[in-house]
Amino acid sequence: MTNGFLPISKEDMNALGIEQLDFVYVIGDAYVDHPSFGHAIISRVLDANGYSVGIISQPDWKDKDSINILGEPRLGFLVMGGNMDSMVNHYSVSKKRRSVDAFTPGGVMGKRPDYATTVYCNLIRQTYKTKPIIIGGIEASLRRLAHYDYWSNKVKRSILLDSGADLLLYGMGERSILEVANALDSGIDIKDITYVEGSVYKTKELHDGYEYIMLPDYDTIKEDKPSYAKSFYTQYTNTDPFTSKTLVEPYSNGVYVVQNTPAKPLSTAEMDRVYSYPYMRTYHPSYEELGGVAAIEEVKFSLVSNRGCFGGCSFCALTFHQGRIIQTRSHESIIEEAKKIIWDKDFKGYIHDVGGPTANFRHTSCEKQLEHGVCKNKQCLFPKPCQNLKVDHKDYLSLLKKLRELPNVKKVFIRSGIRFDYLVADKNDEFFEEMVKNHISGQLKVAPEHVSDNVLSKMGKPSNDVYKKFIDKYKALNKKLGMNQFVVPYLMSSHPGSTMKDAIILAEYLRDLGYMPEQVQDFYPTPSTISTCMYYTGLDPRTMEKVYVPINPHEKAMQRALIQYRNPKNYDLVHEALVLAHREDLIGFDKKCLIRPRKDSPKKQNGPISKNVDKNKKTNVAKKKKTIRNVHKRKG
Repeated sequence: MTNGFLPISKEDMNALGIEQLDFVYVIGDAYVDHPSFGHAIISRVLDANGYSVGIISQPDWKDKDSINILGEPRLGFLVMGGNMDSMVNHYSVSKKRRSVDAFTPGGVMGKRPDYATTVYCNLIRQTYKTKPIIIGGIEASLRRLAHYDYWSNKVKRSILLDSGADLLLYGMGERSILEVANALDSGIDIKDITYVEGSVYKTKELHDGYEYIMLPDYDTIKEDKPSYAKSFYTQYTNTDPFTSKTLVEPYSNGVYVVQNTPAKPLSTAEMDRVYSYPYMRTYHPSYEELGGVAAIEEVKFSLVSNRGCFGGCSFCALTFHQGRIIQTRSHESIIEEAKKIIWDKDFKGYIHDVGGPTANFRHTSCEKQLEHGVCKNKQCLFPKPCQNLKVDHKDYLSLLKKLRELPNVKKVFIRSGIRFDYLVADKNDEFFEEMVKNHISGQLKVAPEHVSDNVLSKMGKPSNDVYKKFIDKYKALNKKLGMNQFVVPYLMSSHPGSTMKDAIILAEYLRDLGYMPEQVQDFYPTPSTISTCMYYTGLDPRTMEKVYVPINPHEKAMQRALIQYRNPKNYDLVHEALVLAHREDLIGFDKKCLIRPRKDSPKKQNGPISKNVDKNKKTNVAKKKKTIRNVHKRKG
């Protein structure tokens, strides 16, 4: 097992006495040897099991020699686009280029290509025609079968085909990569490694003897949106390692892309082992003079407690990537890691987070999951908590108390998401009270996302009544404890299902709350989520019912502006939205009004409203001006 950073150059290889590496790992991020980075975990798993791994970070994709700096690996290349999908990393939801990349030294943007996994594989193939290439990470995982790609606005093929890779490992990958490595080491050809759980391979022959579900062919789903929606939902209901079937997606050239069933969840002992490896817990020292890697700051003094999420939010890709079964580390493992960070020279006494995708999930949602898997067509919390749901925060609270007692620790915060409906469902208030008293840094961030039940139902979120119940309880506990802490709600605009009427309901809620968020997240159609499927097809894949989708950029701007209606820069957009929705009653001087009338007419906006905003709201420019003049007369 290698102590210190893994090799990034021939000099490093020589210092370690390595003549040829077993694997060369090509990554789109800077090399950060910390267990919050996928490339660090996979490389350490291989290293701990006797395989030598070298890292090529952010190679120059315009120079084929950049892929050769570590020589030819004995067993194969591993490729990962980064901790984020490269397109999400590069572009905002408005498809504008971002200016900073937190996963690159100095925050420099442009050090990786668009569709990084595919580009890196094609770069490798220019030199190594037959050497095995195995792809993984979030970009590969969520693009493993045909998928809607927001940035090109089309249905793209499986990334396995476009990249030219031999094998794709989806999900977290620790089990899968080791099984593949052992197979390659034993002399099995990469084309014959078709049996690994959590893998996707391509073939021209389907063998008898195993059950599979034949999905619609690629040519059909790229042209027919209902077929795409049905195919997607079949995939969505086959993400559980205990209940899923093998999926086969045909292509016109006689190739089949075959997705094996997901890898089994890690046991607590296996999770502990993964986090026990000798990570350096920071970025490679070669980045110091470039300004370091900002992404480490978010996780340096945080602790991963769990994986997976049974929350089932429609816009979240966790079901496709980590799955719905919760996997946890032991208290001992987490405390052992905490003992490493509390003596760090930069530690100020604050553990920033103890959690995961959802902080307060520390066990499976019900007893049957570890043997029978999760329900195919039912969610644990939506639309209401399942009668079999096990709601218990005792283990999580016990962990937090142990961490609070460690030397040098002033506070232990919870900053990853708290699932408030799960918290409300707990009849024992002990954890809720302890959280308010000891684990909030002045304000608690929660994610109601919206307040309109119409939108929440599409999001897979609980009704607004549940959020109100949570807020009332939160305020009551603050009062009881003599504290004055706030809630910062995460809100999303323009999610499928959100009409202008729904956006105004949200604006009115914020008005009554006396709160205007500094930032608003527009819905971002990332690969392989139910919400993205709704965005592309206009259909809810769960029911195949039509869904209203705000697609036009100008309409989306209006919905976003309504959430920040107090910002003077948004006045014209808010005014236009209210007129279009026939809600001129909200333009005036009454305390219930969102904006006041102006003598001057709103400036002309760029681009027409989408035709599907509302048939009753299709108005030509002349009629709009007349309406605005009438509003001024009534309210001015």
